[in-house]
Amino acid sequence: AMRDCHITPEMKPIRGGTDGAQLSFMGLPCPNLFTGGYNYHGKHEFVTLEGMEKAVQVIVRIAELTAKRGQ
Repeated sequence: AMRDCHITPEMKPIRGGTDGAQLSFMGLPCPNLFTGGYNYHGKHEFVTLEGMEKAVQVIVRIAELTAKRGQ
């Protein structure tokens, strides 16, 4: 989905667990998605409009691909 939206995925480990990882562990496939944000959980946390728009495009594409697989 990311490549379909002209985004090169950047995969790197993160410290600690995520909600998505816990849901996947319990049997509900759940990707960890980017939000276009920076400086998470800090005093200067922010998000760009462009980053959020790209995130929405990827989410829509994931839904399209998932629906197509279910046909």
